[in-house]
Amino acid sequence: MIEPTSSSPPSRHAARWRAATIACLLLMAIAIATGVSMFEQLTAQIRHLQTKLQSSAQIKYIAVLMDRQQTPAMLITQDSQDSVLQIQRLNSVVEGREDTMQLWALPLAGQPYSLGILKSPGKTLRMAADATALVNVRQLAISVENKGGTAPGAGPSLPYLFTGAVVQKAL
Repeated sequence: MIEPTSSSPPSRHAARWRAATIACLLLMAIAIATGVSMFEQLTAQIRHLQTKLQSSAQIKYIAVLMDRQQTPAMLITQDSQDSVLQIQRLNSVVEGREDTMQLWALPLAGQPYSLGILKSPGKTLRMAADATALVNVRQLAISVENKGGTAPGAGPSLPYLFTGAVVQKAL
């Protein structure tokens, strides 16, 4: 009679399979840890960029005021989140001791109205302005007025020194 032989694998093969299984489990654990780490880093970068985007200027209105020779004289911008106008002088024209430069809004309909006085002879300055100050304004202009500017509610008393169209930028 023939006796059945045992079908147990040699111990050498079992040790290799165990080692291969342990190596695969270690690789899977490392891959999962790496994936989670990369996801956390990506999430942190997205949060950082969102914060940076919210804190950076989003220019809504822009105007380049030109002199009579059509040379750029002033760059005026307004941030969509700010209630200020950023004014940058592009030339070296400054008012005299007894003069004041006054910024005017020229609306689509109605009379010009003052947005304020340029109080600094510096290259850049900020002027407080309502967030809706440039809505329905087709042009900005600057006139040189007597010291202190014109009376509230009055229009410019002297011709415009610089003028330029207001462009609403698509955000």
